[in-house]
Amino acid sequence: MKTLLRVFFHLLYHSFAFTYDLVAGIVSLGHWREWILEVVPFIHGTRTLEIGHGPGHLHRFLLRRGLVAVALDESAAMSRLARRRALAKDADQLAAPSHMQPSQHPGCTQINLTRGLAQALPFRDGAFETVLATFPAEYIADPQTLSEVRRCLSDGGRFVVLPAALPRNRLLAWLFRVTGQAPSDAVQVIQQKLQEPFIQAAFETKMHVLERTSGTLIIVVAEKKEKYVQKTS
Repeated sequence: MKTLLRVFFHLLYHSFAFTYDLVAGIVSLGHWREWILEVVPFIHGTRTLEIGHGPGHLHRFLLRRGLVAVALDESAAMSRLARRRALAKDADQLAAPSHMQPSQHPGCTQINLTRGLAQALPFRDGAFETVLATFPAEYIADPQTLSEVRRCLSDGGRFVVLPAALPRNRLLAWLFRVTGQAPSDAVQVIQQKLQEPFIQAAFETKMHVLERTSGTLIIVVAEKKEKYVQKTS
């Protein structure tokens, strides 16, 4: 099953990248593009890097907020989609949820897209104040990924990850009843599985569970603490 899923996601992210929005919309019951914006309030500073930008919805949104937004993905197909979306004046805009403050910055037209792997980020040390990832694959908990993210973060910078969301629907509620579980059980399992790798990578980690009308979202905020400098007399 894991092998089949890997093949499916590889095809979805490469040969069939043009269907990504459709598939993600079906799986999330039409909410995934609003869910990815839930990471925005956790952004620290103005220099951001998005890992695994996919079709580029979040990158476009961050650019329009005037942030110095850089985005990286290993898929050439996704890079093409993201570039077209960022350049198109008539591209569909993502509206910020009502609980978010509107942007105080003018629109930004500079596009900063690059191809690469999260395990070998092509950026200088301390280049970013926030690194973002929404619905990433399993590479996100790879020790090499976490090491690279930590290297590229400035002191006090944040690694903000939206790893999972549980949509509210009757089918999911029925499955939880049949298995004798509750949504809180699934959230706890996800939290426990994700928190340990971040702690091992020397991040100060907090798990946020957001309850929205469309579903329950889990957001990891991992902070790189400032380096301790020993005082000398």
